[in-house]
Amino acid sequence: MASGVDFDGSEVKGEMWDLEQKLDQPMDEEAVRLKNMYREKKFSTLLLLRLAFQSLGVVYGDLGTSPLYVFYNTFPDGVDDTEDIIGALSLIIYSLTLIPLLKYVFIVCKATDNGQGGTFALYSLLCRHAKVRTIPNQHKTDEELTTYSRNTVHELSFAAKTKAWLEANAFRKTALLMLVLVGTCMVIGDGILTPAISVLSASGGISLDHPKMSNDVVVIVAVIILVGLFSMQHYGTDRVGWLFAPVVLLWFLFIGGIGIYNIYNYDSSVLKAFSPLYIYRYFRNGKKKGWTSLGGIMLSITGTEALFADLAHFPVSAVQLAFTIVVFPCLLLAYSGQAAYLMQNHDHVVDAFYRSIPESIYWPVFIIATLAAIVASQATISATFSIIKQAHALGCFPRVKVLHTSKTFLGQIYIPDMNWILMVLCIAVTAGFQDKSQIGNAYGTAVVVVMLVTTLLMTLIMLLVWHCHWLLVLLFTLLSLVVECTYFSAVLFKINQGGWVPLVIAAAFLLIMYVWHYGTLKRYEFEMHSKVSLAWILGLGPSLGLVRVPGIGLVYTELASGVPHIFSHFITNLPAIHSIVVFVCVKYLPVYTVPEDERFLVKRIGPKNFHMFRCIARYGYKDLHKKDADFENKLFANLFTFVRLEAMMDRCSDSDEYSLCGGTVQSRENGETSASNLDFTISSADSIVPAMHGNASSGRESGQTEGYELQFMRSCRDAGVVHILGNTVVIARRESRFYKKIAIDYIYAFLRKICRENSVIFNVPHESLLNVGQVFFV
Repeated sequence: MASGVDFDGSEVKGEMWDLEQKLDQPMDEEAVRLKNMYREKKFSTLLLLRLAFQSLGVVYGDLGTSPLYVFYNTFPDGVDDTEDIIGALSLIIYSLTLIPLLKYVFIVCKATDNGQGGTFALYSLLCRHAKVRTIPNQHKTDEELTTYSRNTVHELSFAAKTKAWLEANAFRKTALLMLVLVGTCMVIGDGILTPAISVLSASGGISLDHPKMSNDVVVIVAVIILVGLFSMQHYGTDRVGWLFAPVVLLWFLFIGGIGIYNIYNYDSSVLKAFSPLYIYRYFRNGKKKGWTSLGGIMLSITGTEALFADLAHFPVSAVQLAFTIVVFPCLLLAYSGQAAYLMQNHDHVVDAFYRSIPESIYWPVFIIATLAAIVASQATISATFSIIKQAHALGCFPRVKVLHTSKTFLGQIYIPDMNWILMVLCIAVTAGFQDKSQIGNAYGTAVVVVMLVTTLLMTLIMLLVWHCHWLLVLLFTLLSLVVECTYFSAVLFKINQGGWVPLVIAAAFLLIMYVWHYGTLKRYEFEMHSKVSLAWILGLGPSLGLVRVPGIGLVYTELASGVPHIFSHFITNLPAIHSIVVFVCVKYLPVYTVPEDERFLVKRIGPKNFHMFRCIARYGYKDLHKKDADFENKLFANLFTFVRLEAMMDRCSDSDEYSLCGGTVQSRENGETSASNLDFTISSADSIVPAMHGNASSGRESGQTEGYELQFMRSCRDAGVVHILGNTVVIARRESRFYKKIAIDYIYAFLRKICRENSVIFNVPHESLLNVGQVFFV
């Protein structure tokens, strides 16, 4: 399938002019469109530079604030030997070169899901190239989406063998999902620890001018900033987003310039650190202490995962340009300058960054540092909201309310429940530790685990998606694991010094996410096995054995085929049903978005006089379910158009079999097939209407039927629309094992009780809501 957007030359010029006018606005959907355009046409140099400039504020804030705390976390007990400073600087230089520059900017950033980065984007990409999803709710028509791009593999290739190996065992699919969930939980941990360490480190600058100031004051200032930051999340970043890039650029220019100043004024011999020989000397002299200090060195590459997660906002070339021209050289200068300062001031390692600032520009730098820390925290919080939304879309997170914070850019979201949980945990970490060294140990643990997860997922991406030679894949995997496992072994030594925090946070969220997914899977399996047969529906007759009252009933179900159990439960307990029944399935696919004109699939269930339909609303993991009125209007617009198209095909079909499948109308006549672009689907598996045979008189009858049915549907809609949702209670069977009973009867039941109701998620008004209670034994 084709992916992206194709443009001709005239469109590119028009789009570029339009984008020139809009580049000063916060980047989101506009930048995604720009990125798609870049796949086909090259931008002007000026436009690419402006995109690279704007990427600084979104992508590099976290990585850029690392100089605030790296040297203190590397030497928490002070510097013993001058050569240790050069060795540590050498490690920082090569860490920045190997991980952010080579691995992420030039390799991992190319493994995007139509431009979307992050752990779940990689997982979605794998789900499209191999059948590894644990909830099998996909249909062949889903693969015909324009955003459902995938590559085919040769049957005898190593990629095909790997694909077959993954698909053959349910345990391997679950193991892959667990790997993704571990990475996701650590990203959520980043959303807690990044604001804590960034803001606390930036706030520490106020104590230098007042040596007698208690550390408690610094902590209180940091907590106040954090409370303000989280309290302002519901406003979004529309009004202040344009400030992010200038602030971060100014920050990079400041730290780069200060680095040059310190190298010139203190000790230019630190430039010897570009020789890897000093890394060997560092470990030889430091032994175990030098090895454990890698936990502090690793903080120099924190924010690298955010670089990949926030990639959707900009084209890869803009991100690469910003890193190689601005970020990378400024970071090298900043660390080299601090090292030069420490060569003559060993005892200032606690506040190396602030003490190395020339006195004349101290307070301007302090203000910019605080603003840069806030920008870095904001980017991480937004990334956390985004990944939670993705996890929820793939059935791995309890229902939470997702709000738009921008009328212009739908990608900017706010999750109230998670915002306050993140704030409480962030303040608890900041006020509990009161020390950036222990928070740094925690931060390092979270970051290195996410990197390991990305490496393992990239191995599968290179095999299944890129079809790389297995030797090349092995080389990438081994080199990445050697570096990252080295860091991981170092952070393990600091588990008792704060490193346990992300592990506890990740374990709690992993338990929540896996149990929720397990309960969702079991509920889906129960619905699949207990769905009602069409023969039973037919046996009831057109009235369904009930009184058909005016109105339309929208029955929500997770099934994309068949009649759900909730319907039989409903009609056996109530004496009436609406004149028109529409089974609505809202499902999320492993794609980043579903185009609006491809979102709805409409099918008829049973003969026309039953007035029963199925409507499947398909969303990607970045899409948001719109307000009820908007969703309802689009649903009925598609339903009415479906009836017109169906009647049109009845009139046009003259002893030829037809079907509407995959967005095209296909007719067979004398062995020939013709197709025309339409956006609706009839599935022969779900519709029991036989192939139509007609003539001119049947065409006139179809036209009359069409007019009557549309008029009937409009009158039913005017009579009222009722949303029927299942209020299910899931209980483990009596013979189930004890751990399944604990997971389903206690943890899953508790999560369902405290999470948002389906009616809130679907924005259903209470006056038109009908809940149907039922019990599922799984």
